Amino acid sequence: MLTAARRGLAGAALALLLVLGAVGPAGAALRGGPDVECPAGQNDCSIWDDDPGLPGGPGGGGTGGDTGGSTGGGGSTDGPAAKCQWNGRALPCHDDLLGWFNNADGCYYKLAEPQPSVVEGKQWYVKTCNGGDLGAQETVLLDAAPGGFEAPPDPAELARQALASIELLPPRLKVAPRRGKGPGLVGLPVWMWASPGPNYFGPLHASASDRGLTVALSATVDRIVWDMDNGDTVTCTGPGTPYVVDGPRAGLTSPDCGYDQGYAQARTYRIRATTHWTVSWEGGGQSDSFPLTRTSNVVPIEIDELQVVTG
Repeated sequence: MLTAARRGLAGAALALLLVLGAVGPAGAALRGGPDVECPAGQNDCSIWDDDPGLPGGPGGGGTGGDTGGSTGGGGSTDGPAAKCQWNGRALPCHDDLLGWFNNADGCYYKLAEPQPSVVEGKQWYVKTCNGGDLGAQETVLLDAAPGGFEAPPDPAELARQALASIELLPPRLKVAPRRGKGPGLVGLPVWMWASPGPNYFGPLHASASDRGLTVALSATVDRIVWDMDNGDTVTCTGPGTPYVVDGPRAGLTSPDCGYDQGYAQARTYRIRATTHWTVSWEGGGQSDSFPLTRTSNVVPIEIDELQVVTG
């Protein structure tokens, strides 16, 4: 019988199979939801910014960049959502020498010390304009603090900084059978697994601090979804078990991550897999979580028809 022949050949077929690994461009969740791919070769996209604002206006968003001065006031220059910008240039919202940046006029302000004179209800500020360029500085008397002055740390921005300090890598895939060492057979099980480790499956932890506020962040993979290139997907909760040629389950199905029924047609299939991360953070009385994905390159697997020899 054909079924008996398949069973008899299963152990021998899988005993000849090795593994194949692959790494590919990352998929990530950007604004607009999960499963949006990062640019090729970029593992760490910036992930969330519900209201980036308008460049040049109060609270305006920026596109990132490196300028002098220290970062603070909720405006990092390291990511694409820096909240302080002037003439298309991202700026730190706080500078140790110049003070606090005001998006409305492109000037930094700091309290003058000492105050030139005492005026009831008013204070003197050292004002540095042109995006903080020295040489355009004056002392001004104001009724109230200018916009952005002594803005508290932004917990969401600190979470961005914490996320930027860790690396969430796309999965490194391995399968049995391996096309280069011999094809698989129609109807026989396929084993799939991925390289384990914190950068591939988590958990990863990071934190970022600014002026007494610390935000803690954690990231872990909830599942890995394998695209079998025939309309089927297989969802696993972990990296899977490597296939061992002479192991106790040689010729059988994978105990935790496999395509048990095998392929129904003979051809070369291109398998890929996506890890689904959940990133959570809390600090400053706020908390949030959001999804990220990382997607591998393809792993080819060749499937042949099972040949039955009759006497």
